[in-house]
Amino acid sequence: MENIRERLLLAEKDNLSPYAQLAMNTRGRKNPEEECTLRTCYQKDRDKILHSKSFRRLKQKTQVFISPEGDHYRTRMTHTLEVMQIARTIARALRLNEDLTEAIAMGHDLGHTPFGHAGERALRRLNPNGFTHYEQGARVVEYLERNLKGLNLTAEVVDGILNHTKDTWPYTQEGCIVRYADRIAYINHDIEDAITAGIITEKDLPADCTDFLGHSKSERITSLITSMVKNSSREIKMDDETFKYYDKLHKYMYRNVYTDSAAKVEEKKVDKLIEELYKYYSKSPDKMPEMYRFIAENEGIDRAVTDYIQGMSDDFASATFDNIFIPKAWKIK
Repeated sequence: MENIRERLLLAEKDNLSPYAQLAMNTRGRKNPEEECTLRTCYQKDRDKILHSKSFRRLKQKTQVFISPEGDHYRTRMTHTLEVMQIARTIARALRLNEDLTEAIAMGHDLGHTPFGHAGERALRRLNPNGFTHYEQGARVVEYLERNLKGLNLTAEVVDGILNHTKDTWPYTQEGCIVRYADRIAYINHDIEDAITAGIITEKDLPADCTDFLGHSKSERITSLITSMVKNSSREIKMDDETFKYYDKLHKYMYRNVYTDSAAKVEEKKVDKLIEELYKYYSKSPDKMPEMYRFIAENEGIDRAVTDYIQGMSDDFASATFDNIFIPKAWKIK
């Protein structure tokens, strides 16, 4: 039993690419902890994220469409799983570290708010210090999880979460893969969801993009992944032509779905809901759970209220708003 982890470490060294991040070469954790006899450090990080409360809450957080009718629209959880699978496919083809890739993919959106990017924009406006979901994601895993103990993840996983969508890139190739996989996943599943919702049709998509990348979600994902596998070595990348059509498709979605469509009408209500909750808890911090009262005392009320609201699911945020602001029916005895 004591040799299983050692065998896994040696297998990585023998079989993975020279560009792979080996578990034996990790920069480690902030707080040293006993190694598992059955798993490498990255396998352990993946499991820590999987069993975390913030990961479970992703199932009730918006991906793009707020409160859609129907069971088949993506949530932040299903998005995360699709990112994970795309990233693993690329990592395996390039002989990079699948366990590290999977851990980063599973944790990359833990800092998202209720109601998707609409909630993020609201918190960014309300908090004097601003707000980004990627910085919050790092805060979640390093501090907020496990009642302010954090998950104590390896430096490589935290780096991948923090840098999956900002100007700076992850320092591992596995983190760079997740950054690309995130974009490959959301552009394609958001197209599928928008078509299901009747907002666009397949024929509405730019013809040159679909002719080049494919006329179905599966074909487009395969084209993008194939380009990355063929063109990545020291650097993770697509070829210029493939990226050009991907970028054009993304801009089409931004204009026609992400910012100007019937499905985004409900987002106008998110600002009000988040703002009222923010004001309420800023004036009444004693109404927050003990953990957030502790944060308020030590880091300030804005930090605590932001942390509390960010952690809410869509349903919990809506129910909390109703309980605070909507009059309840009552009977005269």
